[in-house]
Amino acid sequence: MADHATATFWYVLPSLPMFLLISVLLRRGLDFWPALGIGCAMTMLLYACMAALLRMRGINL
Repeated sequence: MADHATATFWYVLPSLPMFLLISVLLRRGLDFWPALGIGCAMTMLLYACMAALLRMRGINL
């Protein structure tokens, strides 16, 4: 359970900016599906960066 809680913490952090980005894109007139796609792509990039950074620090998820 401790490993699950720790992994959840590290995986939530890179997903939070997606909600801000989608909100900004929608307010600027972008349709929902493209905004969601861009938000998801950014989240995947941030997940990859977070995983690489954690691996460099010796944390394996």
